Amino acid sequence: MATRLRKTRKLRGGRHMGWGQVGQHRSFGHKGGLGRSGHLKHLASTVIKEDQDHFGHEGTHSPHPSITKVWINVRDLNDLFSKSGKFENSKNILDLQALKIEKLLGGGQINTPYTIKVKQATPSAIEKVKQAGGEVILPVQKTEEKTEVAEEVPVVEEKTEDVENNNG
Repeated sequence: MATRLRKTRKLRGGRHMGWGQVGQHRSFGHKGGLGRSGHLKHLASTVIKEDQDHFGHEGTHSPHPSITKVWINVRDLNDLFSKSGKFENSKNILDLQALKIEKLLGGGQINTPYTIKVKQATPSAIEKVKQAGGEVILPVQKTEEKTEVAEEVPVVEEKTEDVENNNG
């Protein structure tokens, strides 16, 4: 329908636009209350019709996977070697990656030389293992090769020594 033919065009200029006397079709009284009031009483049929999932609970949710990072100190290497270490080619070998230990920390002291394969290690841990005669094998880090761009040499303008002609 064209806007010029609608009822509101005839009612413009009137005080109530067809809603009777003072206070009708205003505020919250004609809407059944503020907000969600009346959802268990006089608006219950509206809730059932328009929002069926309003009441009750949702089903169970699986918890978010908890990611725990496992770290170990240098002082714990002797105990760990007795449980899961290997002795190959006259070397004590500890594969911490196979044990799902991500990082070797530098807490404590060590006297036995170990060859340790680990994903990460602190500088103090590497130093303590080397002082005991062992070594730490870290995975190879991928490095980005940067293409070298020839740098332009800045041109330096030579200044002439015409100070006599300078009147400034």
